[in-house]
Amino acid sequence: MAATDPMLSGGADFRTRLQNWLPKIVLAPSLAVMVIFVYGFIAFTVYLSFTDSRMLPSYGFVGFENYSDLFQIRTWDTAVTNLAIFASLYIVICTIIGLMLAILLDQKIRGEGFLRPIFLYPMALSFIVTGTAWKWMLDPAIGLENTMHLWGWESFEFNWIKDGDMAIYTIVIAAVWQSSGFVMAMFLAGLRGIDNEILKAAQMDGASNFQLYRRIILPQLRPAFLSAFVILSHLAIKSYDLVIALTGGGPGNATALPATFMYSYTFTRNQMGIGASSAVIMLMTIAAIMVPYLYAELREKK
Repeated sequence: MAATDPMLSGGADFRTRLQNWLPKIVLAPSLAVMVIFVYGFIAFTVYLSFTDSRMLPSYGFVGFENYSDLFQIRTWDTAVTNLAIFASLYIVICTIIGLMLAILLDQKIRGEGFLRPIFLYPMALSFIVTGTAWKWMLDPAIGLENTMHLWGWESFEFNWIKDGDMAIYTIVIAAVWQSSGFVMAMFLAGLRGIDNEILKAAQMDGASNFQLYRRIILPQLRPAFLSAFVILSHLAIKSYDLVIALTGGGPGNATALPATFMYSYTFTRNQMGIGASSAVIMLMTIAAIMVPYLYAELREKK
């Protein structure tokens, strides 16, 4: 039996090691940038929340004083209340509309290939564009109300965007319009993944369409429901550009959200410590949603 050439064996070992290390070498710069500019700045923000930073970062440690002051600021209370209203309506309405659209398209209707991109198109727009477009439509001076007046409907009135009690709902309208198509795509993928044999067997046993959806289809869409909840919650908590483009946080602070509060106190009011503490609260809220979700996903895979 011929002996193996040590040089050839060494060359093969080198190529194998190179193939194993090449992906790590290629990804290393991106990983380093992410660690520095994402997790590094998160850590720095957490540190700033415990300092007396004002216009510029400071290193005077004040403990939990910023957090104590934060919860005594009326604007923060308003922002948290607005977030509760906005997030609850945004998540529930997007989920319902997305599910209904998915069920509609799952019926193999004509023009599905045409309708699906139309429903998905809003998600391709940035929230700045969405906010600007809806501002034009909802502004009484140039939008829907003005158009109805020009058409002769003088009594028509829709001034929610200027009404402190109703302005937050204009944010909900614009956000739902943009995100419902994305939720629809998630549910449609879930519906198309359900085994038709199970449905046919249930129909042969006399199950009605209502029973099919309630006992078979909707329970199998649980991962899609959970994913939609996590994604929409994350979008709601960090909403900033939509609010700024649509209402600017007004009238007054009627549409202020934690993200707009954080920006205002950090860069406008020169209270960086309080702004950082509000950002940490937002981060903790997102983590409280994401961590159980990731844990459940990993546990299910195991």
